[in-house]
Amino acid sequence: MGEDPTNRRGVLYPERLPTFHRIAPPPELADRVRWFWIPEWSLPAGVESRQEILPFPACNLVVEPAGVTIVGPPTRRSERVLTGSGWAVGALLRPAAVPALLPDPAALRDAAAPASAALLHAAVTTAMEARAQTDDARRADAVALVSAWLASAVPPADAAGRLANALADALADPTLTRTDQLPARLHASARTLQRTAQRCFGLSLHSMIRRRRLQEAAERLRHDGAAGPGSGLAALATELGYADHAHFATEFRAVLGLTPSEYRARVRGVG
Repeated sequence: MGEDPTNRRGVLYPERLPTFHRIAPPPELADRVRWFWIPEWSLPAGVESRQEILPFPACNLVVEPAGVTIVGPPTRRSERVLTGSGWAVGALLRPAAVPALLPDPAALRDAAAPASAALLHAAVTTAMEARAQTDDARRADAVALVSAWLASAVPPADAAGRLANALADALADPTLTRTDQLPARLHASARTLQRTAQRCFGLSLHSMIRRRRLQEAAERLRHDGAAGPGSGLAALATELGYADHAHFATEFRAVLGLTPSEYRARVRGVG
């Protein structure tokens, strides 16, 4: 896909992040993993760090001290309050990888299920807590372990998987604003693409376009520091394919819990 693993798209308040790394997968796994992500934190007693994310419409494999989980596709903003010390090693899965790990992703929307991977959990925990190692070496060892596990558990993408990955790439394109643009771009029928979305994403095509538009809107608003409280919002709504500013504001608030103007003020430290 060529997407930069250092970007923070989907992170609503990047300044609140703990130590956070995104690491590209090895080339042989690029058809199954978009990137690996590793947060680590150590907070003083009584201190909290509130993380708010508008997640990618994708599934994740996550290894944490408590265990290994498969996290299903998100449909809304998520929030997690960090306390004490901790870490996680996650793999943001390409859609081609999903059926092998989660046969019915729609059944796990906004939820997670334990994965049977005790040996992986033990090995990654040992790697992440090996304080004799440098931080970069710890993280590289953990990623190598998760990569090896995924390579053995998930076969390389077949034709259906490659179509699912191509669909994900198309859905990430800001110029794509409607589902009826997809069949010609991907040389597949609307029905085939709908089935692919159900099998490999667990979400509708329309909902994924909606999520990408809101991620793009949040990203643009974070970098719009010089603009006034209401400036540019109508133009941004039009550019992202909304019928009008009111529709944009209503959808933004329904998912993020505040209006575009309120969000922009908050990330600028005004609200």
